[in-house]
Amino acid sequence: MASNKTKLLNSFGLIAIYFILQLNMSRAQKVKAIYVFGDSLVDVGNNNYLETFFRANFPFNGIDFPSGKPTGRFSNGKNAADFIAENFGLPTPPPYLSNKNDLFLNGVSFASGGAGILNSTNNLPSNGTIYLSKQVEYFSEVQQRLITKIGESEAKNHLSNSLFAVVIGSNDLFNYFSSKSKIPIRKSPQEYIDLMLSTFSNQLTQIHGLGARKFLIAGIGPIGCTPSQRLLNSSENCNEEANYWTMNYNKGVQSMLIKLKSQLKEDFNYTYFNIYDFLVNTIQNPTKYGIHEVKAACCGAGRLKAASPCTPIATYCPNRSDHIFWDEVHPTEAATKLLVNTLSITQNNM
Repeated sequence: MASNKTKLLNSFGLIAIYFILQLNMSRAQKVKAIYVFGDSLVDVGNNNYLETFFRANFPFNGIDFPSGKPTGRFSNGKNAADFIAENFGLPTPPPYLSNKNDLFLNGVSFASGGAGILNSTNNLPSNGTIYLSKQVEYFSEVQQRLITKIGESEAKNHLSNSLFAVVIGSNDLFNYFSSKSKIPIRKSPQEYIDLMLSTFSNQLTQIHGLGARKFLIAGIGPIGCTPSQRLLNSSENCNEEANYWTMNYNKGVQSMLIKLKSQLKEDFNYTYFNIYDFLVNTIQNPTKYGIHEVKAACCGAGRLKAASPCTPIATYCPNRSDHIFWDEVHPTEAATKLLVNTLSITQNNM
């Protein structure tokens, strides 16, 4: 017979499940559509339509996706955009470039692998990407199309009840801390971060000006602990300098969001995802989350499987669910699901 303590714990468990279910249902009712801005962490196929080095529409990407085929996601399966949409009971927003003239009443993804907050990040002829300012321009086109088709009042109501997920900034910092980077010659880390923050603030203000009211803003994870950064050290330890400035950037984003909230008043509602602390905790206590490999990538080649990207000639691990990293910089589907679902429950809700 179960003890009173056990019965009490079971009761609390049922109550917790009930409230989580209620939370998910209330979210689904509140959010009409999801508009995604960002980089490869949430790109669901936009880069398939670009002439760019940043592509993932080939094996072994997508090996664990429902179709078993590559989709353009930089993952062995689903990515953060998929899990965010699932949490709100909505389909994954399609890539904008798949049908640029659609109304996208369920939302759309403008995210692009390699994209940055700064226009200069990976914006080269051979490495084209949709940088964030361009993504905002695309959203402006969608907003105008909505006004034309369903009327200004209905478009305003639709957008004010939609979620705007923004996951970006990693590529800007990866470029700064690249072993071949010349940016440090021109700007100190603090100057570079200040430029990122001021640019990002202007971009969020523009999105808000186009009708967005509910934001999900993701901080940057510990980029110094990615396999590509560990590869720079013979010890294979995290790049602590990169992590230090990533933390500084994240603090700056949180301060910037508070400032925007005060400037834009009650019309600017946001949830901040503290990705950094969660991933550091997972790396330091992996077995707590069912993870066993925190240094090496699952798919790639060379030391830590980080000497080259995940390509059809790479090798990949059979135990993908116990790796944090799928390739040299991107998380596995399992790590992403754990991250999004955990943060969705623990963060403040809109």
